[in-house]
Amino acid sequence: MNFRKGGKKRVSIAAGLIALAAGLAIGIATLGPALGQGNAAARALEGIARQPEAANDIRISMILALAFMEALTIYGLLIAFMLLGKIG
Repeated sequence: MNFRKGGKKRVSIAAGLIALAAGLAIGIATLGPALGQGNAAARALEGIARQPEAANDIRISMILALAFMEALTIYGLLIAFMLLGKIG
């Protein structure tokens, strides 16, 4: 980032593109797991409704699957932070 004499910030094109890439990274990394989590939760609840005796097994599997999907979002957030760190 450069500063003009008047105090206004001047942002280079590269810094703007990096900021845009960071926004896209977190947006895409959030959208996929969000859709997957909703689908997995719906299917797990459907399975529990069909077989109530298997509720504990289905619940544990669902929680593990949700945790793995959430990890993908955290990776996207980490990449976004790394990209923002490149802005100078």
